[in-house]
Amino acid sequence: MFHLNKNNNLSDLMVYNHLLNINLKIQVYILEDFKMLSLIGFAMIAIMMYVLLKGKASPLVLFIVLPIIGALLGGFSPAEIGEFAMAGLDKTSTNAILFIFSITYFGVMNDVGMFDVVIDNLVKKAGNSVVAITVVTAIVGILGHLDGTAATTVLVTVPAMLPLYKKLNIRPQVLLLIVASAMGVMNLLPWGGPTVRTAVVLGMDANVLWKTLIPIQLMGVVTTIGLAAILGIIESKRGAGVSKNSSISIEDEIAVTTVDEKVLALKRPKLAWFNILLTAVVIVILVLDAIPATATFMLGLAIALIVNFPKVKEQEGRIKAHASSALLVSATMLASGVFVGVLDQSGMLTAMSETVLGLVPSSMGPLLHLIMGVLALPLGMILGTDAYFYGLLPLVIEVAATYGIPALQVALTMIIGKNVALLISPLVPPTFLAIGLADVDIKDHIKFSFGWLYAISLLMLVGGILFGIIAL
Repeated sequence: MFHLNKNNNLSDLMVYNHLLNINLKIQVYILEDFKMLSLIGFAMIAIMMYVLLKGKASPLVLFIVLPIIGALLGGFSPAEIGEFAMAGLDKTSTNAILFIFSITYFGVMNDVGMFDVVIDNLVKKAGNSVVAITVVTAIVGILGHLDGTAATTVLVTVPAMLPLYKKLNIRPQVLLLIVASAMGVMNLLPWGGPTVRTAVVLGMDANVLWKTLIPIQLMGVVTTIGLAAILGIIESKRGAGVSKNSSISIEDEIAVTTVDEKVLALKRPKLAWFNILLTAVVIVILVLDAIPATATFMLGLAIALIVNFPKVKEQEGRIKAHASSALLVSATMLASGVFVGVLDQSGMLTAMSETVLGLVPSSMGPLLHLIMGVLALPLGMILGTDAYFYGLLPLVIEVAATYGIPALQVALTMIIGKNVALLISPLVPPTFLAIGLADVDIKDHIKFSFGWLYAISLLMLVGGILFGIIAL
């Protein structure tokens, strides 16, 4: 190492000065390179959010094209970008396969009418009680969202319950709020989109993440049923209920819709309890983690097809019927691995976090995960799912790490509010399906539901803290 002292001559000083200049140039170069990576990273996320919000491109296309362009602008070679992408794909492949078989399994269960008998009986037993009807709505919504598909839940719940709400003079906004809460809570399942996306960012198995969330989810289920009862009481005090002069029975009010004969041919009412038992076994195995989640759904799907559709052509027909949705979701999941891999492996995420870190007051740093948990619902409303989980979440995780906050803690707080915000977000297509079926304006739906859902998300966040799942 070069040392300056009184014995150094002019030549030594010139050498030292030269070395110092070289060192400063290197530092400036590194700093400029760091800033460039940060700028490219933020530009990628901004472009992704804008394009997704405007609906100008498929998420699958964005997740592949954006990171490649960004990495090339950052000075990385095609070979390096390929390595980044493969590192990301290693994180997403397992969850993508899980999606293929879980979506197909629950698609088949929906085809055979697994919950038709249960839902019909619940509706009939509710009778003319306003509170019973609202509570049954919550239960139907919870059961209906076992497949993790928002559109299916809306189609199962709203058409079946809306005639009863009209008969009992219950506001349709109440129906939508209860369905939104049930859907938001149940969407924490390991085959739910947000949970899988979060698992991808964390690089962990979605089933393992879900097991951590189970106590919070159970609290959410209880809270949703409690909310339904409270809303039922409020509606009763507003004068809701059946007119004494009404001679129309509840059974007559249950939605009667014209169903395609091909759809009816798929129903298996005699096998309803077998299918419910099979699904219960699948869920128990997932909770116990006795078999990998993907293998569990593979086996469950195989048994479901053999029992419900013994003929080979029928089995192939059911697989083909759900192949498009399963493939699209899984392909998008794989493509997201390219985005996450490039963002992480290229150093962009680190550069971005350093930039944000300079803007965050040091006093707020240790509480960053809790702050994001409080803001998760409003942020979840205005950001699309992919932008939220693949853009915002990784950035917050990286910044939080500098304060010693584990990535899992950040993910746990941010996933709760985003899920609860699902059916009040104008960026989610099922929101418009729901308000269309219920004939409610979106501003009225959001105005009525926002406060209640925000309260539920905060209660679940507090519950996570009390259970010791979320650290202070």
